[in-house]
Amino acid sequence: MKTYLSIGCMSGTSLDGLDLVACKLSFDSSWKFELLKAVTIPYSHKWVSKLSNAAELNALDLALLNNEYGKFIGKQVAEFCSDIPEKPDLVSSHGHTVFHRPQERLTLQIGNGATIVAYSGLPTACDFRSMDVALKGQGAPLVPIGDELLFGQFEICLNLGGIANVSFREENERRAFDICPVNMALNHFISELGYEYDLDGNLGRSGKVQEELLTLLNELEFYQQKGPKSIGREWFKEEFLPLITSFQLAPEDILRTLYEHISDQLSLAVDQFPKGQILITGGGAHNVFLIELFSEKTKHKTIIPSAQIIDFKEAIIFALLGVLRLRNEVNCLKSVTGSNHDHSGGVIYLP
Repeated sequence: MKTYLSIGCMSGTSLDGLDLVACKLSFDSSWKFELLKAVTIPYSHKWVSKLSNAAELNALDLALLNNEYGKFIGKQVAEFCSDIPEKPDLVSSHGHTVFHRPQERLTLQIGNGATIVAYSGLPTACDFRSMDVALKGQGAPLVPIGDELLFGQFEICLNLGGIANVSFREENERRAFDICPVNMALNHFISELGYEYDLDGNLGRSGKVQEELLTLLNELEFYQQKGPKSIGREWFKEEFLPLITSFQLAPEDILRTLYEHISDQLSLAVDQFPKGQILITGGGAHNVFLIELFSEKTKHKTIIPSAQIIDFKEAIIFALLGVLRLRNEVNCLKSVTGSNHDHSGGVIYLP
């Protein structure tokens, strides 16, 4: 049996912060994990602004931000590891997505791996999506192989982050796809009311559903496509937001309509599968109102795990993706992304 101590780093589209985990991963006929430490480093307003506006930068400024964000990750990792008795085998960093246009064979996650090594002193695996996109895949989602290897006891795994995605087994293969915006959309409009997020969904609960907007949202072309499929911030800005802002609605009514839309799309996505247990993780799993709406609409039994698994499952799985890359084993599945073949994606930088 071989055991690895891997530091998983995850930054998602909801821009709430950098998730860090220290995870022991061991393989003995199957993969097992032990979560030793986990923390979210909240982004300052400065970092939220830099990351959310990164797509508008010129080439030089984006390259500088790539290095600056790598330095930020490296320093945070070094501090995070300072009280861990054992030296980690590697850092596995998702980076922060700036561009995701798989139809144009382009995806970019910033956070320079060489810079992370320079400031953390640890081998670093990063840039997990580029190989898949080059192989004509969607480059997303990447988490499903971790669902298969670490959480395979659940029939369906549903992640409610900035964007919702689902993974499941079908015909003895792992499959997955993005469903719809969740926290990316909710947080955008909750900010108009002066809040960072909608605690328990209470503000959305107070609004009214705008039926015409709901119908138009549910008819968006992306929802008619079959998987593999993925969306990014570009789609959100170009297709999703303009539709909502074309209606002159109070923020509470927009939120209430979004909750209805999100729960509609989640239930449509998962109810095509045989009845089973569905593991729900990601920040949206804390949203009481959203979970109520979804639970009422789905035929599946919804399972809400511990807060640590809710908040850090993706970072745990990225810790595993780095280990798989270190072992040169498959960490990206063609059945999930639609790429030409299974492969081991990512680049490793050594100190």
